[in-house]
Amino acid sequence: MITILLCLVVGVADGDTLTVLCKGSEKMKIRLSEIDAPEKRQPFGSRSKLSLSNMCLQKKAKIKPQTKDRYGRTVARVICDGVDANEEQVKRGMAWVYDKYVRDQSLYSIQDKARASKKGLWADNKPIKPWEYRRGNKR
Repeated sequence: MITILLCLVVGVADGDTLTVLCKGSEKMKIRLSEIDAPEKRQPFGSRSKLSLSNMCLQKKAKIKPQTKDRYGRTVARVICDGVDANEEQVKRGMAWVYDKYVRDQSLYSIQDKARASKKGLWADNKPIKPWEYRRGNKR
């Protein structure tokens, strides 16, 4: 049985992390599954956060949990006011498909279209993938 939580988005940390308040529970941190948005200090980091905020903040959301990450966040597909936020962030060029964790292969064609039309982070000639950026900053 697939669990779907009905929640209100009460915070946006960045382009792929939300805080939600669900019926009958505490606040929960949600990491959007299958995508990875630019880090705050990366180009498009603040625009990616703004994109997700405009889409979801203070709106009702359907959360489809998949797993928990190492930080204790619930990793999920998120539907805000009928819009698949995970997919929409990729469509807007505000996030990459996260190769390591992707399940929905259709996200790649959406990413290819965003790249071809130079949307969002694809306007940059050589955008740096967030997982590569994080690795580089650990050194």
